[in-house]
Amino acid sequence: MQFIEGKNRTQSILFPQSLDQIIEQDNEVRTIDLFVESIQLADFKFNIKESKEGRPAYHPKDLLKLYVYGYLNHIRSSRQLEKECKRNIEVMWLMKELAPDHNTISNFRRDNEKAIRKVFRLTVSIAKHFDLIGGKLVAGDSTKLRAQNSKKNNFNEHKIERHLAWIDAKLDEYNKVLSEADEDNKAVIEESIKKQTERKQG
Repeated sequence: MQFIEGKNRTQSILFPQSLDQIIEQDNEVRTIDLFVESIQLADFKFNIKESKEGRPAYHPKDLLKLYVYGYLNHIRSSRQLEKECKRNIEVMWLMKELAPDHNTISNFRRDNEKAIRKVFRLTVSIAKHFDLIGGKLVAGDSTKLRAQNSKKNNFNEHKIERHLAWIDAKLDEYNKVLSEADEDNKAVIEESIKKQTERKQG
């Protein structure tokens, strides 16, 4: 009986593809990259470390791209995101093959929670700008009209507010899961113990 056989792992590749050729044009990572590159970090008050001493820091935009990717793909810990940077072709393209460790990813999330929330709320503003949702209130009498608009596709001021609240709730839920997976409370407790020990010794 014959089976489909894989390629020899030790065989050299004559014409290797670039990462950009491997990622399809409609892949979500291209949208994430375009969206994050289009925003001004200063407008959202991201914590940007500009010290020239020591090892250079990762750019906040790169870490934000990773966070957004993790949110969209239900990746539940910084350690998992760290692994994805080394094995996931989509993330390797998105991060330009950067691979921050889980502590860097976790610290970015904790230090920029409010800024990240503002970025996610911006998506609603962008949708309004491109007329994907409307911000006007429309009233009508009892006249029956045929239209292609359903209740799901119809947005008014109340629905937009509800959608913003839904975004906030989802972000809270995702941050809570990440916080538990990254053992944020444990780090806080250990830091507190360390300070108390130093005071005792001093």
